[in-house]
Amino acid sequence: MSFEFISVETVDHILIVTMNRPDVHNAVHADMHNEMAKCWDDFAGDANLWVAILTGAGQRAFSAGNDLKAAAGSGGKKAIPSSGFAGLTSRWDLDKPIIAAVNGFALGGGFETALSCDIILASSAAKFALPEVKVGFFAAASGVQRLTRLIGPLAARDLLFSGRIIDAHEAHALGCVNEVCDPKDLMKRAMEKAEQYCSVSPSSVRATKRVLNDLMRREGMQASIDFSLDVMAELKTTADFREGVNAFVEKRPPRWVNG
Repeated sequence: MSFEFISVETVDHILIVTMNRPDVHNAVHADMHNEMAKCWDDFAGDANLWVAILTGAGQRAFSAGNDLKAAAGSGGKKAIPSSGFAGLTSRWDLDKPIIAAVNGFALGGGFETALSCDIILASSAAKFALPEVKVGFFAAASGVQRLTRLIGPLAARDLLFSGRIIDAHEAHALGCVNEVCDPKDLMKRAMEKAEQYCSVSPSSVRATKRVLNDLMRREGMQASIDFSLDVMAELKTTADFREGVNAFVEKRPPRWVNG
């Protein structure tokens, strides 16, 4: 597997995927979405790969989320794949575990990508937020649904309505991170977890994840994500949406009009 915006490495039965745009804090644009979708397709189809680890290049960011500058430049004409943000947020047919090794900022779609993994390990330097409301969006790529499911509606509402940033320890206390590691130990710990999952029956792990995927579908997760996309389409017609994107690109405070 060879890609431009991500890098991949295999160690025995483990696939290591690195989002590789450190100059923009591993923000994801249309081409990168599609590369990641292809990567997960390949992972799903390779019987010799049992577990994946997903991380970000550099020390500062796992992923800053949606690349708004790229989206504004393309006019939003390039679509993300049907499997969702980073090829993951609407993917329900992948029955192999993915470990997110969050090494820095996981913001917006970056946090949603981590939430779409099965296990989240965080560097003590990691920061998390769904700040879309600050730029005229909302967390439509499963962030509303997944965060609420993990930490409960009251705690999730505070983060979703404010867009505030939380550190790794608060994320762990809230229940959206499995473990907090020293930054230098993060990938070592991720590999230990991956090796642990490889030491048991891969067929049993896949069967377990198939049931977990089905449980989320039965809870209406995909239907709710689809509804989020409808609501986002309506939001994109508002002046506040246009103002949020323009203010971000122009590096100025937005001037909201509530319409």
